[in-house]
Amino acid sequence: MLTRANALTALRLLAAPALFLCLREELARAALALFVLAVVTDVLDGWVARRYGESSAWGGLFDHASDAGFVTAGLAALAFTGKVSPLLPWLIAGAFLQYALDSRALVGQPLRTSWLGRTNGIAYFVLLGIPVVQGGLGLGWPPATLVHFLGWLLVVSTAVSMGDRLRVLWRLSASGPT
Repeated sequence: MLTRANALTALRLLAAPALFLCLREELARAALALFVLAVVTDVLDGWVARRYGESSAWGGLFDHASDAGFVTAGLAALAFTGKVSPLLPWLIAGAFLQYALDSRALVGQPLRTSWLGRTNGIAYFVLLGIPVVQGGLGLGWPPATLVHFLGWLLVVSTAVSMGDRLRVLWRLSASGPT
């Protein structure tokens, strides 16, 4: 558990509450710095884990949990300001919990990923990054209506992803133990 890769991942998890506060208090440059830190640690932790032989099921779960915590905190702050739907942070948290439990990651099994879930995970970072970068750099584009619309698209795609995961789980459980 105490590895270089997990230390990088922990930085992202520790940055989540700070990001929430920075966005709520409109500390745009600090929020941007935390967002850049999160992206850099997200890129590096996997590379470090592979490079130093630190990959593990727990490390993978910790990485995904840190991603989910970071984007949920950031998007929750944006939901308070009306920039994204307040449903989105709740759905992200629920989708991650479903993913972790469904994958049996809590007992050391490999994480069961899906194309839509992975795409959504990237899109959460992109959606969060748009207003964070916009505010941190003082940009006027894209318009708030586009961010709000993209947020609603993610509400729908997250709900579809969760439904699909339930459908697959139901089908697997109906076919008997593996």
